[in-house]
Amino acid sequence: MTWKTGLVVLAALIVGLAVVFRIATRIPEPPAHQVFINGDVITLDESNRVVEALSARGDRIEAVGTTSEIMALVTDDTQVVDLRGRTLLPGFIDAHGHFPGSGMEALGADVTSPPVGDVETVQQAIDKLREAAAQHPDGWIMGMGYDDTLLAEKRHLNRDDLDKVSSDRPVGVSHVSGHIIAVNSKALELLRITAETPDPSGGVIQRREGSQEPNGVLDETARDGAMAALMDLSLGQIFSLTKRAVHDYAQHGVTTAQSGGMDAGLLRALVMFSKWGIVPQRLVLFPFFHLDGEAILSGEFDLAGFEADKVIMPAVKIVADGSIQGYTGYLAQPYHVPYRGDISYRGYPTLDRETLFEQVLALHMAGHQIAIHGNGDAAIEDILDAFEAAQAQRPVADPRMILIHSQMAREDQVARMQALGVTPSFFSAHTYYWGDRHREIFMGPERAANMSPARWAQQQGVRFSSHMDTPVTPMRPLQAVWSMVHRLSYGGVVVGEAQRISVMDALRAVTIDAAWQVFQEDNRGTLEPGKFADLVVLSGNPLDDPMSMRELAVERTLVGGVTIYRRR
Repeated sequence: MTWKTGLVVLAALIVGLAVVFRIATRIPEPPAHQVFINGDVITLDESNRVVEALSARGDRIEAVGTTSEIMALVTDDTQVVDLRGRTLLPGFIDAHGHFPGSGMEALGADVTSPPVGDVETVQQAIDKLREAAAQHPDGWIMGMGYDDTLLAEKRHLNRDDLDKVSSDRPVGVSHVSGHIIAVNSKALELLRITAETPDPSGGVIQRREGSQEPNGVLDETARDGAMAALMDLSLGQIFSLTKRAVHDYAQHGVTTAQSGGMDAGLLRALVMFSKWGIVPQRLVLFPFFHLDGEAILSGEFDLAGFEADKVIMPAVKIVADGSIQGYTGYLAQPYHVPYRGDISYRGYPTLDRETLFEQVLALHMAGHQIAIHGNGDAAIEDILDAFEAAQAQRPVADPRMILIHSQMAREDQVARMQALGVTPSFFSAHTYYWGDRHREIFMGPERAANMSPARWAQQQGVRFSSHMDTPVTPMRPLQAVWSMVHRLSYGGVVVGEAQRISVMDALRAVTIDAAWQVFQEDNRGTLEPGKFADLVVLSGNPLDDPMSMRELAVERTLVGGVTIYRRR
């Protein structure tokens, strides 16, 4: 073969690959006209109307009404879907999560305990990590979701446990809270964490009893280096976990996913995957202030410049404290069961008060929407104080500052939210997954009864959403709804009956109110003419049997009129 012939062959190969890539990433078009008839169509409009049918043209909703009214619009080219009594809802909106984190199982070991997983002992966690090490022979050995309070040994995994997985490869296992990482000796060596390493501001390097030697458990900001190493993924790895997460979200009816705290690298990858059609859901992305804040404020990192057809970046995220179940949430009063015997221990902020005020003011003055993670009531107080100070310098009529989790917000703090234009996103399913331990260990019965206080928010006129914080818990929007309605723990105990809300109000918290929080209420969240045809078909009506609603199956999920999931 001559060099000229070789060039022709190479050119043909490149053209062929380009054609294949274009075909593989072609974004499907919605039907020109499709209608859904003979069902319970829960519109979640201002009147919470329930009708029988819906018409969509292209990617938008055309009309809702009776079956006869919608059938009058049908022509020979219309696709007709007979719901046969099933329920049609707006697609669920992930108000706060870490997409595509639920796909991390593609890269490591799931070491969660019941009711999510099956790990109940330290040895079982070690065994699963060894299996993951064999399946992924290079780089860090990863694990996700261990819970010290649910292991038989009632303790964290530590370096000695993880050294049994590997002594020559780094091992990192995230706590179920997402705020703690356990690592082995090799990882500590690579991270250069020794007995002489001081605790960073806003974090703790846990030590072996009676010494300064690290035991492998890294809290809050102390885990930043390990987190960066674990998240230093190739494009292929990001692709693998993203594809897994896309399917997970689609099969549970999620049409708008959120990555609530990310670095610029993952952000760019997700924007690219959205443009290529690899991610069919709409995306709401929040960059972290502590990673890219200076570039955002200087304009070097232009959020609007990264937005795409299905991607928005409305807010910048700040983290003000940690996790209640990790004993790192910052409380006004001590934990119910003293942490390591310290009866005065209240957790701690990840940012000192002065720095929090500076970051909030800088973002607010620059015109950015702000989302701040706050679990403990002391952290929430600091957040509200910081935002009140910022509003005093630059009043904004409708700021919608999002207070993520707001888990232990007091009634007086909820009232302040209303006055300041702050909107909480409650992690309501905490009452199911951790309600028993919040009552018995972390908060005690009185404070636990008012965790994720949705009813207080309603009484104060504060609009709120609810989320699953996936992958902290599985992406199950109907679980969030069920938890707001029933507030039942895994152990079957009602955790705060007075904070229960109605099914319809709970459905709004995972649809229109979640859309409103990020200024998208005009295009999604309800079934009204002109909005995106983002739809979910359920096997039954959650209004009919509220106790069984989380058992309902998602039959079909559509984004912009395109079916992205259909139950077989």
